[in-house]
Amino acid sequence: MKTIISMLALPLMLVSVAQADVVVIGNVAAPNMSKDEVTQFFLGKSQAMKPVDRTSSDPIKAQFYQKLSGQDLSQVKATWSRLVFTGKATAPKELPDAAAVKKAVAADPKAIGYIDKSEVDATVKVLLTLN
Repeated sequence: MKTIISMLALPLMLVSVAQADVVVIGNVAAPNMSKDEVTQFFLGKSQAMKPVDRTSSDPIKAQFYQKLSGQDLSQVKATWSRLVFTGKATAPKELPDAAAVKKAVAADPKAIGYIDKSEVDATVKVLLTLN
């Protein structure tokens, strides 16, 4: 019985380890933001800030959108496809890793992105933490 319980608990432990603390970052001069504001930027409802996205193959992207909006990547892609097709917005630029996101955000006061909390350094400011 103990072995069966251990086998059942292992996948749950792996899931919790795989879940990162995702933070939304901005230029050091950027103001803090609410979850609603960040959602509007990353789902194309506001163009006041320029969201910087990660590639779809990066697992943090799925975690970010799930934690931010409760949507999976197919729903997010559908939203952006409609916005781009109708000319209402331009999809966020996709960057390959946290270093590229930090560099882009640090260089542009209007850019916001997301990374794992452990990758934050002095070049960017944490605007929102998603747990």
